[in-house]
Amino acid sequence: MIRLRLDAAARAEFLHETRYYEATRRGTGRRFRTAVAEAFDTAQRAPETGRPDEGGCRRLRVSGFPFSVVYRVESDEIVVYAIRPDAREPGYWVSRASGV
Repeated sequence: MIRLRLDAAARAEFLHETRYYEATRRGTGRRFRTAVAEAFDTAQRAPETGRPDEGGCRRLRVSGFPFSVVYRVESDEIVVYAIRPDAREPGYWVSRASGV
């Protein structure tokens, strides 16, 4: 299975949303974390499953939550660039994937 790595900003988003959900309702943060981990697993097993998105990336929905995992398959790993809320403007994370 190909290695998966989170960009620093994506890691911060993941932690922020997990804490937010847990503070809102106990146990929801754990469910969010599990749902995101399932999306990570899908990306690792079948990277082409995600819908094409900006910056040469792909996007997988997070089951049960209004989020998507945005990633790109690099030469030897999958890099996650965003844990994107569906309500946020598309493409806000593109500069992360381009290295700008």
